[in-house]
Amino acid sequence: MPHTPTVPSRLAKTRWVGVLTLPGFSLLAQACALEPLMVVNQLTGQRLYRLQAFTPEGGEVVSMADISQAACTPFELASIELDLLIVCAPSPLPATHESVLTGQLRLLGRSGVVLVGVGGGTELLARAGVLDGYRATLPWQRFAAFTRAFPRVRLTQQLFEIDRDRLTCGGGTAAMDMMMTLIASHHGSELAERVSEHFVLERVRMADEPQQVPLRARLGHAPAPLVDAVMLMEANIEEPLTTHELAEHLGISRRQLERLFKKYLQAVPGRYYLDLRLKEARRLLRESDLPAGEIAMKTGFSSPAHFSTAYRNHFGVTPREERL
Repeated sequence: MPHTPTVPSRLAKTRWVGVLTLPGFSLLAQACALEPLMVVNQLTGQRLYRLQAFTPEGGEVVSMADISQAACTPFELASIELDLLIVCAPSPLPATHESVLTGQLRLLGRSGVVLVGVGGGTELLARAGVLDGYRATLPWQRFAAFTRAFPRVRLTQQLFEIDRDRLTCGGGTAAMDMMMTLIASHHGSELAERVSEHFVLERVRMADEPQQVPLRARLGHAPAPLVDAVMLMEANIEEPLTTHELAEHLGISRRQLERLFKKYLQAVPGRYYLDLRLKEARRLLRESDLPAGEIAMKTGFSSPAHFSTAYRNHFGVTPREERL
């Protein structure tokens, strides 16, 4: 496959992108991963991304919505000259075609092809062993099972992860946020913003934003008092409760509450509560035009100075720098 630019421009490099699609894939996730690349071509008038479609054995593939996509190339013919391979698969991922797929994925990974997991694609990459030692994420419903099955993968609960030459996301629209970030790294933030405007996106979510995982799923089989304590914290961001007040509401001792937080969340209640409030403050800084002082009050800080210090200590930047 040719890699030589056809136009003398900083945007002229053509990247060859393979798309491996497994039966039962999500049309939404696939579109969110691929269409931003095609819009780059449209906006620049250059073929900066060229796609080649693959299925496990060749032929058409049927989505979760029972819609067929046209005939594709067998995956065993995927070239090591690809720049990028996007794996779109259902989640949970069935154990089909595994030996052929995982062997080829290992070959491509060793050859320097950037591997991208969308939805169940993360699980397929993990089965191939090409995520060992990497940060990765996938749809939140699979967190517990994935952690047990692939202990060598550094699983996170973020929207998406870009760790060296491996990209993974939580599926759905998170795939678009991930690809926007990739486009910005290839061609600059100005072009990425133009692509975002094409899709009428208010903003591109950042990788460090967590997936909105339901509380009980986040805490697994934690005791009810701990779940109730976190729910109370999330409901009282503007006027935080003390650890003593939380324990009183739950009908347990402060010492019992602290033991629960240490055992299941590896944190003391006050630290966990502060993290919740600061994450809400970061969301407001990124998504609203509220003054930093007002955000400080809405997230339970007694003064803008206290808020700024706590924010810098937690995120490494001040609230003002967050908005630059």
